[in-house]
Amino acid sequence: MPVVPIHENEVRVTAEQLRRLLAEQCPRWAELPVTAVPSDLEGTDHVLFRIGDGLAARMPKVAWAADQADSGRRWLPGLAARLPVRIPIPLYVGEPGAGYPWRWSVVPWLDGTTPPRLGCDDVPLAGDLAAFVRALHRIDPAGGPAKPPGSRGASLRHADESVRRALPRLAGFDDGFDVSAAERAWEACLAAPEWAGAPVWIHGDLQPGNLITDGGRLAAVIDFGALGVGDPAPDVAAALWTFTGAARDAFREAVAYDEDTWRRACGWALAPSLTGIDYYRHTFPRMAEHGRRMVRAVITELS
Repeated sequence: MPVVPIHENEVRVTAEQLRRLLAEQCPRWAELPVTAVPSDLEGTDHVLFRIGDGLAARMPKVAWAADQADSGRRWLPGLAARLPVRIPIPLYVGEPGAGYPWRWSVVPWLDGTTPPRLGCDDVPLAGDLAAFVRALHRIDPAGGPAKPPGSRGASLRHADESVRRALPRLAGFDDGFDVSAAERAWEACLAAPEWAGAPVWIHGDLQPGNLITDGGRLAAVIDFGALGVGDPAPDVAAALWTFTGAARDAFREAVAYDEDTWRRACGWALAPSLTGIDYYRHTFPRMAEHGRRMVRAVITELS
């Protein structure tokens, strides 16, 4: 976890605030111990706490994540029964209070470990995640929330402006890749035809930190903050985000999308990486390094 806030106007709830919220809103859990989750498990948009042994609190720390508690409560129960691994269905959605401004959620704590954050060559795990993606994409999307412009699952072209702004900034640093080659790769991704099929349910953020394994096999998928209905390409991008070597190839083959979808998937690996390297360069170095690796991987894939 970064030692300084990574977002402007970031709000970091404290354990004492959470205890007060539990006492006011969830007295049945008020006597359970509240402990911060180890910093290396924290992501970009929530502060996490354990409540006793079996629960976790997800507390948004930035405004763009403030609707995730309600989204999870609305959609995850209906998806869970159709998926091959566990997902964190909210047990409670809390109200603002105790000086904390947003709605928050309590979910089951799902035991296990996460794959290496910078990618792994684990073919069985790639098969497990591909089975999850296929199952999710088969669920009837009728009535699901359409992905808005600029979000993963919408048209890739909506990311073009932010990528074009990022490229000149990156040219001033040595991040281990040729910025001109990155721009050519981005243009190749943009040239792919848009998704012409029916929209599908997508997770949208199948990064290693959102996968829980047990004995090396996929046991749960967490953090559905990018959940919605749209182009499947962002979930295909897990081939790049999460896997290397033979595992990358196995995942790509198992999800079985066409070459155009693969190029858009490369775009969804590339766009947030190009914009994120500078954003996280000093405040969240792990994310910046992940972005550098993604850019190099996409350049290699498309060269």
